[in-house]
Amino acid sequence: MGQGIVVFPEPVNEPVQSFAPGTPERESLGKELARQQGESVEIPLIIGGREVRTGTTVEARLPHRHSHVLATVHQAGEKEVNAAVDAARSAKAEWSRMSMRDRGAIFLRAADLLAGSWRDRLNAATMLNQSKTCHQAEIDAACELIDFFRFNVKYMERIVAQMQPDVSPRGMWNQVECRPLEGFVYAVTPFNFTSIAANLPHAPALMGNTVVWKPSPHSLHSNYLLMELFAEAGLPPGVINFVPGEAEMVTNTVLAQRDFAGLHYTGSTAVFRSLWHKIGANLEQYRDYPRLVGETGGKDFLVAHQSADAEAVVTAMIRGAYEFQGQKCSALSRAYVPRSMWSAIRDRLVGEIDTITMGDVTSFANFIGAVIHKQSFEKCERYIAQARDSNGAKVIAGGGCDASEGYFVQPTLIEASDAGSPSMCEEIFGPILTVHAYEDGAFAEALQLCDSTSPYGLTGAIFADDRHAIVQATEALRYSAGNFYINDKPTGAVVGQQPFGGARASGTNDKAGSALNLLRWMSARTIKETFDPPRDYRMPYMG
Repeated sequence: MGQGIVVFPEPVNEPVQSFAPGTPERESLGKELARQQGESVEIPLIIGGREVRTGTTVEARLPHRHSHVLATVHQAGEKEVNAAVDAARSAKAEWSRMSMRDRGAIFLRAADLLAGSWRDRLNAATMLNQSKTCHQAEIDAACELIDFFRFNVKYMERIVAQMQPDVSPRGMWNQVECRPLEGFVYAVTPFNFTSIAANLPHAPALMGNTVVWKPSPHSLHSNYLLMELFAEAGLPPGVINFVPGEAEMVTNTVLAQRDFAGLHYTGSTAVFRSLWHKIGANLEQYRDYPRLVGETGGKDFLVAHQSADAEAVVTAMIRGAYEFQGQKCSALSRAYVPRSMWSAIRDRLVGEIDTITMGDVTSFANFIGAVIHKQSFEKCERYIAQARDSNGAKVIAGGGCDASEGYFVQPTLIEASDAGSPSMCEEIFGPILTVHAYEDGAFAEALQLCDSTSPYGLTGAIFADDRHAIVQATEALRYSAGNFYINDKPTGAVVGQQPFGGARASGTNDKAGSALNLLRWMSARTIKETFDPPRDYRMPYMG
């Protein structure tokens, strides 16, 4: 087949289904949820396209009903990790030489499969495995992932086109080859977004790399389905290798390989820093300088100006802080409100929090589910107890914790008179929002406090009707957030609209959902071809 000019379809964002009562999607998803809850799945490793069962297993349980075993998952040992590296090496030559057209077509097919026959299956798995509501699963496992597939393919096309030199003088031809990295990429993914779990191995693979993928131990069921989706879409064996296992062992085995070429990571700041240290200590043994791409922690903020719409602020706080139990890297965790506005906002917030429904996510009436595991539950308990025992903070709504059936933490609101209170400064990753009321007239000081309180720089928001205040905040908080929102909650970045990522302690800011991320997974080669080379070294000035 001739290659011709590759022009992929222009992507558009996948529409979000409502799941409103009486809709076909609600009925269809309900049936799939019942089907998946009625079975227990055995999940193997996938190495070189083959299912591998080690006999060493862990259980995947529902966070909102931890007595229910969703799946039994085989765990890799060092032998299997090395086999996955070998499989990635073996698949590299053929995959990297496959045309951009054909690599892109595989992921465009994955997008269409997910938009159709796979939608209920992956949404239901995400709801059960990660305790997401139908809406949170839909915007993640369906819509955002479909967008990643479709938009990344178009970004790849544009990168290749834009990399070509503008000038080839007569007698020569200048080109740029967009090569994959020399080696394999290690993808380490989080539990909280199925779309991120797919994108971290997918983005390097799209650019011609092969991948060893270590999924989170807390999203293994939904992540295994991603491997099945890739296979149905036609991804060749060995391009992405699925290796659940003990994190330190898997990582140490992978980082000891000479062909380790890059890390694509989403998770905690502490772990990413430790990985960076390990990679740095191994630099002399690697074939190349590895590419390190990470999106890590956040202590995401909202600053309200006196001109802000109080009703909009309250809605942004509720949705930004409590959707998916606050388990988003972008979730609102701290807020700064003028003292003159705080009383009215506080009363409305407390009233709204009292209406939030929490429970089993298969009941579509619930707004939130359970936090992901016992460790997260206990961490939330500690911060709530700390606020109750503090002189500088107090719990004014929620605060209840119950792990008898599932890991349920009530949406919690803490009022902090001390802006340095732990819940105001430290990442919690749960449904806990802390608010500090600043003195009227001290807006500039509040902005400086917001900028300096946290080491992170992921997301944040300013609420104001006064344009001067918006300009002032946008400048003062320039490096406080890689995704900055004006009169909107600091969550909900959309592929193709708001490329996502932050700096400081929040990561390398390589912007998932944009060409910037894909550029990290290629290594350009410049090629100059001279058609009629000189045959005499002497120059004209020498005559």
